Amino acid sequence: MFVSTTQRTPPAPATDPATDSARPTRAAWLLLAVVVTADVMDLIDSSVANLAGPAIHADLGGSTATVQWVLSAYTAAFALGLVTSGRLGDLLGRRRLFLLGMTGFTLASLACGLAPGVVFLIVARTLQGLCGSVMIPQGLALVKVVFPPRHLRRALMPVGPLMGLTMVAGPVLAGWLLHLDLFGSAWRSIFLINVPLGVAAGLLALRVLPHNGGEDPTARLDLTGVGLLTAASALLVVPLIQGRDLGWPIWTYGMMAAALVLLALFVRSERRSDHPVITPTLLRKRSFVVGLLVVAGFYASLSAFVLVVNLLLQQGLHWTPLHTGLTLLPWALGTAVAVLLAGATLAEKLGRTSLHLGLGIAVAGLLALWWSVGHWGADLTAWKLAPALLVTGFGSGLVFVPLVDFILGDATPEEVGTGAGTLNAVQQFAGAIGVAALGTVFYSRAGHLTPASGVAAAELVLALAAGLNLLTLLLVGLLPRHAQQAHG
Repeated sequence: MFVSTTQRTPPAPATDPATDSARPTRAAWLLLAVVVTADVMDLIDSSVANLAGPAIHADLGGSTATVQWVLSAYTAAFALGLVTSGRLGDLLGRRRLFLLGMTGFTLASLACGLAPGVVFLIVARTLQGLCGSVMIPQGLALVKVVFPPRHLRRALMPVGPLMGLTMVAGPVLAGWLLHLDLFGSAWRSIFLINVPLGVAAGLLALRVLPHNGGEDPTARLDLTGVGLLTAASALLVVPLIQGRDLGWPIWTYGMMAAALVLLALFVRSERRSDHPVITPTLLRKRSFVVGLLVVAGFYASLSAFVLVVNLLLQQGLHWTPLHTGLTLLPWALGTAVAVLLAGATLAEKLGRTSLHLGLGIAVAGLLALWWSVGHWGADLTAWKLAPALLVTGFGSGLVFVPLVDFILGDATPEEVGTGAGTLNAVQQFAGAIGVAALGTVFYSRAGHLTPASGVAAAELVLALAAGLNLLTLLLVGLLPRHAQQAHG
């Protein structure tokens, strides 16, 4: 969601009646368009690769971990970069960092589209994620600078649903692009499409971005905390992806154990730091800590669900990317309808129950999908999967919009920016872990991938994803009963 893509909110400018009643300028609306375009590029890029993964593997080769690395390299790099990007915006200037991130993201997209091999593509995806993490957090901060306070909420109102719809539309777009095979580009077009978008948005950004982005000159970067968190994350992701291919040697377990030690050292460092990565008062709020666990469980399950459906249909049952993308349309439709409902009145009327309802429906949808896959096996069709996908999408869509409001509802103005950025980082990293861990479970269960082994592996992962969502549903009970109005 858009509100979760900022790492740090700039200090709110002092307002007076004249300023507050001013109407947004044309430049303000153009800036909003630039920021939304950047968010759309990021969300599309993090979702289209799910569907294109099998095509990339077939073209470039590599081990079965190739698909997992192509997905996880981007999301993990994006999540890690978010930890520091907001503070860097304060230090180096938000306009400068936004333009730098947009340029780097566009060039990295071009590199992905021209990648001659697997290693080159994974490195380019990592750079793409890092550049995205530099670009995205500056967006909302800049929007807050140019929009009068009274008009800001109305301006941002359609953005949340738009981001949700963009995320679920990604696989459908990928299937269409792979089917068109523009100029013989095959899977490369899913990355190359970012190039004209990035150039157009970058040129417009040069004209409309304010030179004063509300930076905080007192901000400092805690290099020790950033280093510990980055090292811990890498030590966790690498063995989860490579362990199965290498036969789980002893060093993979050592890396995961070391990751836990470094995470503990990170928490200790945060408590002693004068400029901590995460505002300490947030970690003393039950709603925020529980919220991080809810976000992690939900997005790990979501990423694993999308991955396993694509692997089953394309690699297991040998469906085309377009056929697979169109099969996911009921999921996209269910999500779209639920996002509109939740964004309008449902969460306000039902409070925390809206999250219970959404996760409960998502669990039912995943179990229905598990039953459908096991019942029909290799005889699956798009129509047989449609009801379960529709229910799964509807349940997930009910969660997207209200989740951040519940978690950050009691955050102070000093906490809300860092808290939102941390939530987004957890969301992205949980997606990477979901792909790494449950993708490994899929390939371990499938062995030599055949229609029968693919069905058995998909059943297992879908059951695990449903269980993860059920655990997340139980954690929601620890959140406030109603979302409070965020301060600031």
